[in-house]
Amino acid sequence: MIASRARAYGLIDGAPVAAVDATGLEARHVSTYCRWRRGSDGGRRPGQRQRAWPKLTCAWHVRSHLILGAVPGTGPAQDSPDFAPALYQARRLLRLDVVLADAAYDAEHHHALCRERLGVREVVIPLNPRGAGRRWPKTPYRRAARRRAFPRALYAQRWHAESGFSRHKRRLGSALTARRPGSQQREQVLRVLTHNLMLLARRPHKLSTEHAGL
Repeated sequence: MIASRARAYGLIDGAPVAAVDATGLEARHVSTYCRWRRGSDGGRRPGQRQRAWPKLTCAWHVRSHLILGAVPGTGPAQDSPDFAPALYQARRLLRLDVVLADAAYDAEHHHALCRERLGVREVVIPLNPRGAGRRWPKTPYRRAARRRAFPRALYAQRWHAESGFSRHKRRLGSALTARRPGSQQREQVLRVLTHNLMLLARRPHKLSTEHAGL
């Protein structure tokens, strides 16, 4: 329903570009003053275990800032495992032309997933050397990425993911109300749905004002 309505409103272009990224959310409402009193690190002392926090991975449609796929989780954790589930969700809504992601998602199986299973025409992920130095990658997709000139202008659109998260937090806040991990994940899913519905709700009003010549 969301994809069809977004197309009807002209939000989905003919060659959709998606940017995959992750962000952290707050599990507690803490005032800026309280943070200042406790110190910039939130009172964490050397050697103290880092507190877990809600984490959200999204596949963003760069033109509209609609969230095409979302994987709630808990950080700190590696970003890479959430790449595939986010894009599988996105593919159920529409066929992507380009997928963008930062070096945290650099992996041969991610390239293969996009090209061979999801029908993505181009995947732009900077190579992560992982201690390999200047040695060439041995796997075909990553080796091809090393061989070609990096498409910087196209990759620059990845900033839409960060902009989308910023918009999401401005509208819905950066802190969750739920306390248990399972409830926090359900709340994150509801926030994603709310984010998309808010974008779609604003579009008809914009169209009506354009038709009225305002």
